[in-house]
Amino acid sequence: MGWLSWERFRCNTDCANDPDNCISERLFQVMADLLVTEGYASVGYEYVNIDDCWLERRRDIDGKLLADHKRFPSGIKALSDYIHSRGLKFGIYEDYGNFTCAGYPGIIGYEETDALQFAEWDVDYVKLDGCYALPYDMDRGYTQFGRFLNRTGKAMVYSCSWPVYQIYAGIQPNFSAIQTHCNLWRNFDDIQDSWASVENIIDYYGNNQDLIAPNAGPGHWNDPDMLIIGNFGLSYEQAKTQFAIWSILAAPLLMSVDLRTIRPEFKEILLNRKIISVDQDPLGIQGRRIYKHKGIEIWSKPISPVYQNFYSYALAFINRRTDGTPSDISVTLKELGLINNYGYRVEDLYENINYGILFPKTKIKVKVNPSGVVMLKGETQNINQF
Repeated sequence: MGWLSWERFRCNTDCANDPDNCISERLFQVMADLLVTEGYASVGYEYVNIDDCWLERRRDIDGKLLADHKRFPSGIKALSDYIHSRGLKFGIYEDYGNFTCAGYPGIIGYEETDALQFAEWDVDYVKLDGCYALPYDMDRGYTQFGRFLNRTGKAMVYSCSWPVYQIYAGIQPNFSAIQTHCNLWRNFDDIQDSWASVENIIDYYGNNQDLIAPNAGPGHWNDPDMLIIGNFGLSYEQAKTQFAIWSILAAPLLMSVDLRTIRPEFKEILLNRKIISVDQDPLGIQGRRIYKHKGIEIWSKPISPVYQNFYSYALAFINRRTDGTPSDISVTLKELGLINNYGYRVEDLYENINYGILFPKTKIKVKVNPSGVVMLKGETQNINQF
């Protein structure tokens, strides 16, 4: 969980004309401060991650990476120290290629040098993109760089773009190797600031869940990309839907939003502790789409606590229709897979309504706004709770 610059601030390097929004040490310091002062860090958002466009166009004479001297005048180690001083963690971006996607130096030929440099900078998280690289080389290259990171002795989360570039090239990724060497990875398109983009990602993860979901678990996660909540492209209802589905998917929660100007209703979504706890559930099970018909979808995620093999569940009811009126969804707990005869304590995680203990034969009815979501949690009960 944390904050990432790319979707909101892209590759804005024009600090002369846009000093408040360009990719610079100042931007990351301000966002780190706001993570702490505005309550994001207290609910789990702990990483502040640089994306592309932080580099000089060339390495130094010793082959080491250089941060842009005008936009990062204090250097990367100083920025890392600043973020750590706020009680947060620091992430950085590079590319398994000759260049990054924006044309800055990539790691090929310098893999060990760059891993050591990241450790010297006290980096906690490394995102490795895959532009300007051959997808057939990625099995070896991403694995090798992960080993170099581990050899430094500095713990770093390793975020890979390995599978998505291979999928685009028509190569079936070796997910066994990917989950062995990477902590999280991208499978699909970059998110854009639009509801259509979010819908495409939801569809991809639903349509391919039999292939994708089994690869996720504690320490190795599918990454559907950044949260765009609070930007320009999502309504309030759509923002709630993104947050709900990302939590069902056990996805990394990396905001990419201007924390200086985010509106209160979107901030409230991002700070919803109950939904964050679904996302961060210690079982680490990626949820699935269990129903899809005429624009209505139901997604389900097994979560803790567990009693005698009966899981608790998080449930997201989504209305993908655009006909302008809320839709009623009526279903029994049993039809949702909740079959513990001792029942489930059910609550609405957005509305904070506790419905008490309901049983498998109980029919629940929810009203879901267009492009919106209702999210419920059913906590499994046991005989000792009666």
